[in-house]
Amino acid sequence: MKKFAYIAMIILLGVLIVNNSLTDQYLVKLKGDSVLTSKKADPLYEEISLKAKEYEKPAIDAKIDRVWKTIPGINGLKIDIDASYKKMKKAGEFNEERLVFTEVSPSIHLTDLPPSPIYKGNPEKQMVSLIINVAWGNEYLSPMLATLKKNHVRATFFLEGRWVKNNPELAKIIVAAGHEVGNHSYTHPDMKRLSGAMLRQEISKTNEVIKATTGKVPTLLAPPSGSMRDEVVSIAAEYDLRTIMWSVDTIDWQKPTPEVLIQRVVTKVHPGAIVLMHPTASTEKALDQLIKEIKGKNFELDTVSELISEER
Repeated sequence: MKKFAYIAMIILLGVLIVNNSLTDQYLVKLKGDSVLTSKKADPLYEEISLKAKEYEKPAIDAKIDRVWKTIPGINGLKIDIDASYKKMKKAGEFNEERLVFTEVSPSIHLTDLPPSPIYKGNPEKQMVSLIINVAWGNEYLSPMLATLKKNHVRATFFLEGRWVKNNPELAKIIVAAGHEVGNHSYTHPDMKRLSGAMLRQEISKTNEVIKATTGKVPTLLAPPSGSMRDEVVSIAAEYDLRTIMWSVDTIDWQKPTPEVLIQRVVTKVHPGAIVLMHPTASTEKALDQLIKEIKGKNFELDTVSELISEER
């Protein structure tokens, strides 16, 4: 009998423990439901919920455009209602500056598309990139780098492989300053006219010398003079390089006055613009004012990789 009584006590104790645990869980749930109900009953929470749609933006998929070729996608924006409520609760009133946004990824990414050149970023992105193709013009590089630093601007420098080999210290300075470096071929040929074997040689040799000199592995290719064919883009993709063109040209090789160069860019610059330039006397003299004019149009200036990323 004692044995059975002992077993009964153990069973009863187990039942009590389980019941207590379930009770605790129930109380926690009741408390959580109560807080949630209380929050949702707050007119401020309701106001945030109602106004959220006004501020949200849908994600835009990357696509191949008939004219502009590859157009990068961009994340959508969604309001985190609970986080926004938490930031506004103390003041007790709606404040759009305290809205908390989360980014929503598009369904189609650049990696889902076949190789195709990129001429500009997504038109919904308030950003502009300066690309500087370097195969000569060393005397203008230092003052241009100083101007970029002064204005807290990062650019993308497309470096010719032969130039990097002959000017390793300048290449290192560009990277040390925080700029992006890309592939600009090895000998600055007309890539449209090269055989597949020669294209691979131009691309691979440049990648190798840039990596050996700066430690950076290029992810972007800018064909000299923008001369290319579909095979150039496809072979570049074999080396994990995206082919980059431009949507605004300074035409600085024609030696325009700084005023003409600035006007040429400012009248054409747009959201997602890629602005082509070189280390020339015209660009060096115009760069400071050009940056100020672009920023004055409420554009952020950053590298091509940042421009074509999905982040807003």
